[in-house]
Amino acid sequence: MNFIEGEVLCIDKPLGWTSFDAVARVRNALTRRLKIKKVKVGHAGTLDPLATGVVIVCTGRATKRIDLLQAGVKEYIATVALGATTPSFDLETEIDATYPTEHITEQLVRDTLAKFTGRIEQIPPSYSAVKVNGQRAYDLARKGREVELKPKILVIDEIELLSFSPTEIKIRVVCSKGTYIRALARDIGAALGSGGHLSALRRTRVGDITLDDCLTIDQTAELIRTVVIEMPEENKA
Repeated sequence: MNFIEGEVLCIDKPLGWTSFDAVARVRNALTRRLKIKKVKVGHAGTLDPLATGVVIVCTGRATKRIDLLQAGVKEYIATVALGATTPSFDLETEIDATYPTEHITEQLVRDTLAKFTGRIEQIPPSYSAVKVNGQRAYDLARKGREVELKPKILVIDEIELLSFSPTEIKIRVVCSKGTYIRALARDIGAALGSGGHLSALRRTRVGDITLDDCLTIDQTAELIRTVVIEMPEENKA
């Protein structure tokens, strides 16, 4: 492998890690193995710390492919808790309101999910990396500041109901770049008249890359430590 010329590493990001944590682990492993101070490493598509699954990490000249890679269609398995909302639309913040769920039936859920396929408008979460007057929205939200974000046009190709109960649904979502599954959980909960928030999320595909193509963080570090590495002429002793 030639990490300077560029490699694409597919990682199954664990719960609690940021995408930047994964990049840092790869960069540290590479600098130790290559015995150089700096190596270019970046990721294609951010995944929240409370989500797991496919993160693409590019090294060297392969970082030029990041925009193309992160533009690929994404697939997620999402668990949506019904009957309660949180300010962040997931488990990062505490429940701020509860609602009845007795009226929710499987058919109501199926009919509601159908309304979210195709081109939709979505307002990003306040707890997101979207910039507002040069500042990240999540920085403002965590300081208790009011954040108003403009809706974006997105494409939801598929939503499949995988399991149902009046207080929790699990769905498979195939969607375009820029879709916030937390915001989708919020909107589905609102449409059901019950409120909702994301309680678990796993990204299963980015473009043609699936979980079957991914290594764990530790396996990736071990690969870098043990694989035969090609070095560009200018880096050879």
